[in-house]
Amino acid sequence: MPCVGDWLNSPLSIVQGIFAQNAPNSDWEKKVTEYFKEKLKENNATNWVPSLNDVPVHYLKPNSLVKFRCMIQDMFDPEFYMGVYETVDPNTNARVLHFGKYRDVAECGPQQEIDLNASQTVTSERQTFYCVPVPGESAWVKEISFLTEPVQARVSPSTSYTPSRHKRSYEEDEDMDLHPSKQKEQHMGESCCCGGDNHGCVEPKRLETEASAGHHVISPNCSPPLDLNFPLPGEKGPACLVKVYESWESFKVNDVLEVFGVLSVDPVLSIVNSEERDSSTLDPMECMDTAEEQRVHSPPASLVPRIHVILAQKLQHINPLLPACLNEEESKSCEFVSNFMSELSPVRAELLGFLTHALLGDSLAAEYLILHLISTVYARRDVLPLGKFTVNLSGCPRNSAFTEHLYRLIQQLVPASYHLRMSIESMNQSRFIPHKDYTANRLVSGLLQLASNTSLVIDETQLEQGQLDTAGVHNVTALGNLITWQKVDYDFNYHRMEFPCNINVLITSEGRSLLPSDCQVHLQPQIIPPNMEEYMSSLLTAVLPSVLNKFRIYLSLLRLLDYSISDEVTKAVEEDFVEMRKNNPESVTADDLHKMLLVARFLSLSAGQTTLSRERWLRAKQLEALRKARLQQQQCVNGNEL
Repeated sequence: MPCVGDWLNSPLSIVQGIFAQNAPNSDWEKKVTEYFKEKLKENNATNWVPSLNDVPVHYLKPNSLVKFRCMIQDMFDPEFYMGVYETVDPNTNARVLHFGKYRDVAECGPQQEIDLNASQTVTSERQTFYCVPVPGESAWVKEISFLTEPVQARVSPSTSYTPSRHKRSYEEDEDMDLHPSKQKEQHMGESCCCGGDNHGCVEPKRLETEASAGHHVISPNCSPPLDLNFPLPGEKGPACLVKVYESWESFKVNDVLEVFGVLSVDPVLSIVNSEERDSSTLDPMECMDTAEEQRVHSPPASLVPRIHVILAQKLQHINPLLPACLNEEESKSCEFVSNFMSELSPVRAELLGFLTHALLGDSLAAEYLILHLISTVYARRDVLPLGKFTVNLSGCPRNSAFTEHLYRLIQQLVPASYHLRMSIESMNQSRFIPHKDYTANRLVSGLLQLASNTSLVIDETQLEQGQLDTAGVHNVTALGNLITWQKVDYDFNYHRMEFPCNINVLITSEGRSLLPSDCQVHLQPQIIPPNMEEYMSSLLTAVLPSVLNKFRIYLSLLRLLDYSISDEVTKAVEEDFVEMRKNNPESVTADDLHKMLLVARFLSLSAGQTTLSRERWLRAKQLEALRKARLQQQQCVNGNEL
C-alpha cells in the first residue's frame, strides 16, 4: 500500500516544500512534476487517487489530488496568472515569496498584501480545456474502474478542515451559494485569499454535477440554466475546467485524456456569474468579455470544478481491463498481451458463437460484425481514411426491438457507444454538428462530437416517409461525410473546419441503407424468437462475467495491434487479382480488391495474426463470395434491394 499522506491529501503543501527549497530557480516546476510522476508509479498508486468519474465533487476535499478521465470538448483562450509573486507585511516590511501555479486564487497570510511591482514577480501562461466525461462511455467501464479503486480511495464527505479566512456554518455556506450578491460583497475588492491553510477556504457545495436529458443543470447562480455542453443527451457526470501548464500544444479537441491534478472548488470563482456584479470592480480586460462569455467561461465551481493539472496523458483506449498504455517497452504490457494472445483462438470462437445467437443464428453476419468491431482508421492517405469498415446490416426486422437489443449487447462489449434512432423527427430536430457560439466564445457540442473508437449504431428501421427540412438535410450530409471520410465539418459560421475522427459506424436497415457503407451484409435469421427481449436478455445472462471481460479485452486489444503484408504475399495477391479479372473482368474491380484486403486485414487480426497469410487471404475471398451471393439472392427476391 503506497503512502497516501501529504502528496495525495495536500499536494500544494508538497509543491510549497519543493518551491521553498528551489525558488527562485525555475527548476522547481520540473521537480514538482517528477515528484508526482514517481509517486504515481509506486504500487499502482494511481488507483489510490480519487476519480471525479466515480466520486461526486462534493465528497472530495478541496485542493486534494484527483484524477479525471475525460474528453476535450473545447479549448478556451490561454490565460495569464502570477506564477511567482511576493507578499509584504505593511507593518514589518517582511517579504514572503509565493507560487501561483496550481491555484485559482492568490493566497497570502494575515496582515499581508501582494506587491504587484515586486522584482521577483513572474507572469506565466496556462491553457484552459473544457472537458467532459467520455461521451457514451459504457456503464461497465465506470463500474470496473470504480471497483479497481481501494475502499480508502472512495472518499466520504469531509468537514474536518476549517477555513481560517472566514469561519461560517454549512447553512451560511449554502446561503452564499443561493445569494451570490452576499458572496460578492464579501469577496469583491480582496486582492488575495488570506489564510495559510492550503486545504481551501470554504467547504464544497453539496450539489450534484449531473446533466439532465436536455444537457441543462438548474443552478440558482445563473439564469438561464447552465448548459454543461455534453455532446450526447442524458449524459451524467462532471464537466471540468482543466488548467494545463505544460505541453498543451500536444493536445487537441476530442482527445481523450486522463489528468492528475489539484481540485479547485473555491466559491470565489463563482462571483463573476452574479448578474448584479459591480462592473467597476472588475479588471478592465475582463470587462471586454460579454456577460454570456463570463458566465460560460467562469461557471460555478460547485457545478464545474477546476483541475490544475500536474500530470496528463492521452489515452490509447478507455478499457479498464487493459493496461493504460500498451507500450512495447513496458514488460507488464508485453506480458499481458502475450498471455492473452495465447488464448485468443477460444475467445474468438466463443465471441463468434455469442454474436451468432445475437444475430438470430446468422454466422456470416456475426463474422462481419467481429471484423467491424475491431476495425479502426490506422492511417490517412491524402483525404482517404484507411481502415474504416462501416457495415450496413440490412434485412433487419422493421418496427421491432431487434436493433435496440442488438445495441444493448454491443454496449456490453465496447467501451463507448451511442444508439442513433434515425427518424424524420430526430434528423430535423437534433444538433449533429458542433458550432461556434461567438457571443459566449465557446464551441457548442453536437451528437457527432465523439471520442475516437466510439461505436455508433444507426437504426434506419425507424425511418418513415416524411420531409427533411434544411437542418435534417445537413444532418444526413454530416452522417455521410462521417462514414465516407471519417471527418466532421464543425460550423464556425463564416467557414467550416474539418475535424478528423475515428468512429465505427454500424447501420441497421430493412433494405439497403440510404447512407453510404463499406460493406452491406444481408441478415438471414435462422431463428425467430417469439419474445425478442427475453431472448436477447437470456444471451447476456448465459455469459459468465469472466468470459464477457475476455470479449471486451479481445475487441479493444486487437484494434491496437500493428499489421503488415510481406512482399511475397503482396505479389501473390496481385497475381490472384489478375487471375480473377481474367475469369470475370466485370465482377471484380479495384474497389473489390480493396474491400477483400480490408476483410483479410481484420480477419488476420481477429485470429491474432499481425501479417497476412495465404490461408487468411483465401478465407477473406470466401467470406466476400458468400456475402455477395447472399446479396444477389436477395436481389432476385426484391429487385430494388441493391
